[in-house]
Amino acid sequence: MTRTVWVKADGDVGDWEARKRRVTTAIEAGADWVLVDEGDVGRVRELGDVNVAAFRSDADVIDDAESDVEADAYFVGKGGEGDGTVSMPDDFSGSADLTTLRRRDDRAQGAYVRVLGTEYEEFAEAAADEADFTVVIGEDWSIIPLENLIARVGDETHLVAGATTAAEARTAFETLEIGADGVLLDADSPDEIRGAVEARDAADRETLDLQHAEVTEVEQTGMADRVCIDTGSLMDDSEGMLVGSMSRGLFFVHAETAESPYVASRPFRVNAGAVHAYVRNAEGGTNYLAELSSGDEVQVVDTDGHTREAVVGRGKIEKRPMFRIQAEVETEDGTDRIETLIQNAETVKIATSEGRKAVTDVEPGDEALVYYEDVARHFGEAVEESIIEK
Repeated sequence: MTRTVWVKADGDVGDWEARKRRVTTAIEAGADWVLVDEGDVGRVRELGDVNVAAFRSDADVIDDAESDVEADAYFVGKGGEGDGTVSMPDDFSGSADLTTLRRRDDRAQGAYVRVLGTEYEEFAEAAADEADFTVVIGEDWSIIPLENLIARVGDETHLVAGATTAAEARTAFETLEIGADGVLLDADSPDEIRGAVEARDAADRETLDLQHAEVTEVEQTGMADRVCIDTGSLMDDSEGMLVGSMSRGLFFVHAETAESPYVASRPFRVNAGAVHAYVRNAEGGTNYLAELSSGDEVQVVDTDGHTREAVVGRGKIEKRPMFRIQAEVETEDGTDRIETLIQNAETVKIATSEGRKAVTDVEPGDEALVYYEDVARHFGEAVEESIIEK
């Protein structure tokens, strides 16, 4: 599931200057969509790169003169049955909003529904059968209708819950452990909009089950082409990346956040290993270190297994003396050997059961922090096949 943050910036917000402030804040915060009135689509396009959804000015009439630029998705419901402006019909087959959604000319892709009562909850469920996107606004932010809709609509639609604060957005993403697919934030505060985006990112991130593996060998191997991964983000003392010669077993290599008498700290850098090694990426697959380039995404992980994404600024490759570190990890079938090549330098550190340790001080018997999954990989993707790595 790809979670989304939408920001409401239609005429209910105020004049164009007020709406413009919301749109620019949404773009700067990294929101995925803005929801505006049809007549504002062209002006929003000029402000920046963001998906634009628009309320149809009329459910039955398309007036192309109102906007020379098309939205990415059109919604019904505002000024109609969805928000209670028009009375709800006893028989949904007579609904103007639902009829527009069903039309073959793809006049509207989304439904906007304020849950004013149980009949509106039922209406939202009916709309979800037809709409690519279904926005539901709970009165006084009642979570019960959202729980009901999450349980009932499944993957039929991209379900977007209304929220007015980042805390409400976070709750929406966590409801029933599945969560809404998106949130529509109705707020002016940049902090609330940024907070909703952070809640989106946190909901999408995985937490890894890291374990310790006993180091069995440490040896100098001579020169190799070493890769430093310089990211566009700063990392803290507990963060690094997962790197290894074998895709099933990756070692936790710390970012260069520690001060050293030899060089200044570089908290944007992980001195990762040799060009052949794997590094875990933002999608949970792997890349070879040699193939990373500016603009790629890698996974940053902390020692508790929490993950986030970071953009690669550059991959810096130089010939350097290397260590080979071998370790044994406990598995359901006994033990398995994993290893990696890593630069012979006191500034390069791995995580161990005793804390951060320079690779020059690592010795047999130490317990290195690793991520182990007993799967083979083909082009970085997990596959069900037998592969021997040695």
